[in-house]
Amino acid sequence: MTHATGVERVAAAGNVVALGLDVVDVDRIREALARTPTLVDRVYTPDEIAYCREARDPSERFAVRWAAKEAVVKTLGGGVPGIDLRGIAVRREPNGAPTIELTDRAAELAAERGYRSWLVSLSHTSTVAQAVVAALA
Repeated sequence: MTHATGVERVAAAGNVVALGLDVVDVDRIREALARTPTLVDRVYTPDEIAYCREARDPSERFAVRWAAKEAVVKTLGGGVPGIDLRGIAVRREPNGAPTIELTDRAAELAAERGYRSWLVSLSHTSTVAQAVVAALA
């Protein structure tokens, strides 16, 4: 079984038309979740919550997903009113690669802009989480 490289995936999927990048301090997310436990249900999907809570330190996974959601928002124009962050979900392909799935207002905005698919790169340490998201048309 072979896997397409990032360049091959872009060529097959379309042209990069928007790029979003976000970097998050893991401690900031850890503290926010401790201070406001209901934040988890307001920001993350049930699948994301379950996946994050499997980790020894869920804060790292929550932080990198927060960064991915913010990176997607940036591709949609940044600070867009009416976007529920649960409508931007970080999913995992069978091989573990991250993907983006949009619903609700986020999906509508992406469709209006002609976005057909996404490339996602996530990375985190115990202190910093970052995400790069490319919208393809």
